[in-house]
Amino acid sequence: MSTMESIDERILRQTKLSVSRDLFNVRPSILNYDRFIPSRAHNNWETSYATISEGSRGPQPGKKAREGGEAGRDSSVYNIILRNEILGENNEDIKVQCDDRQALTPIKSRNLFKYGTPVKNEKTPVKTVQASPYSLSPLSVSSQRLLRSPHKATRKISRIPFKVLDAPELQDDFYLNLVDWSVQNVLSVGLGSCVYLWSACTSQVTRLCDLSSDGNVVTSVAWSERGHLVAVGTHNGYVTVWDVAVNKQVNKLQGHTARVGALAWNGDVLSSGSRDRLILQRDTRTPPTVTERRLVGHRQEVCGLKWSPDNQYLASGGNDNRLYVWNAQSLSPVQTYTDHLAAVKAIAWSPHHHGLLASGGGTADRCIRFWNTLTGQPMQCVDTGSQVCNLAWSKHSSELVSTHGYSQNQILVWKYPSLTQVAKLTGHSYRVLYLALSPDGEAIVTGAGDETLRFWNVFSKARSQKETRSVLSLYTGIR
Repeated sequence: MSTMESIDERILRQTKLSVSRDLFNVRPSILNYDRFIPSRAHNNWETSYATISEGSRGPQPGKKAREGGEAGRDSSVYNIILRNEILGENNEDIKVQCDDRQALTPIKSRNLFKYGTPVKNEKTPVKTVQASPYSLSPLSVSSQRLLRSPHKATRKISRIPFKVLDAPELQDDFYLNLVDWSVQNVLSVGLGSCVYLWSACTSQVTRLCDLSSDGNVVTSVAWSERGHLVAVGTHNGYVTVWDVAVNKQVNKLQGHTARVGALAWNGDVLSSGSRDRLILQRDTRTPPTVTERRLVGHRQEVCGLKWSPDNQYLASGGNDNRLYVWNAQSLSPVQTYTDHLAAVKAIAWSPHHHGLLASGGGTADRCIRFWNTLTGQPMQCVDTGSQVCNLAWSKHSSELVSTHGYSQNQILVWKYPSLTQVAKLTGHSYRVLYLALSPDGEAIVTGAGDETLRFWNVFSKARSQKETRSVLSLYTGIR
């Protein structure tokens, strides 16, 4: 009897075991559980978990603020209001997110749900603001103050020119300088064998001179500092000086044996650079027979000339990839820069930083370089990606504009010294070879081989309230 009972018990035990195996071998889709309990074997309960990770939240609002102007600021304000209302923060300052240095970092990393005991931060006490019992706004006091706070209008640079003029026969030659803007708001343009004047005040066009009688072509134009004289360089090598008030030629300067592609005024002294590799300096008040100063140094055509704001130094660039700095007394260059890998036509002295010189290289170089002419040392360099044709500094802020050729034909506005791009303007279908700044310092005019002149508003007319202290100036440290 005991043997039979033991057998029955054994059979019952095996039956229960097989039933339990069949039960747990059923596919999960057939079973209907009322809840799911995950495995917590490897969880760390001391770690905080968030429902949404910081990396999956998309672009940060600070980045939008830098790229989108007003739209970026609205996005930052909206983000701060959400933090104030949902997370209990009391932030009232938009600068926390709109600051350039903190634009790409969130204000504070707070998760919506946390496991664990929160740790109090005794260094930064929480600011509590009591709401008025009579307020009808659903927002907190901090959010209301944020919305009522005034903000500086975001600077906007139009991507389209405000005026376009036809310029037939405007040459597509990198080594020429055929556009200049006078202090009297008159634009001079060399078109073929003629020089035309366009008044920005009246939009009236007059023809100054015509050189077709002797088969000559205009290769450069430059206004005097007072804006009453304009110098005209020619393909045959001579330079004529015209009085625009009476529309009369007052001087004819000879001495070059090849075309004159660069001109620069220093008071009544006119400097001219030519394909004959010479730079001649002549006083326009003296007769043409007076001996000129000859500056010898370049090994190929001189295509860029600019006097410093204090009229003490002359910077010259040539097709020999060299940049020279001359003083008003010496006949040999006092400084030589050979870092460029292509022709140096784009030259500009900074009106805000004493001794700061910017230069741009051609197609094989594509770089804008900055030089400390007080010590002769190179400073910064930025690769623009295309041929640098012209440079010009803003009169009111530490910014500069550059025009480019191969292969993007764009106009770039830079902030110095960060060298960040403020704007990129496109529209010319040919190389933007010519550039001139308006007398008020707000607009520029660009010319290209597509035979058009385009006018752009790129610089702010108001002077910057924050004074930029130049590390190049020797006088800022004197007390």
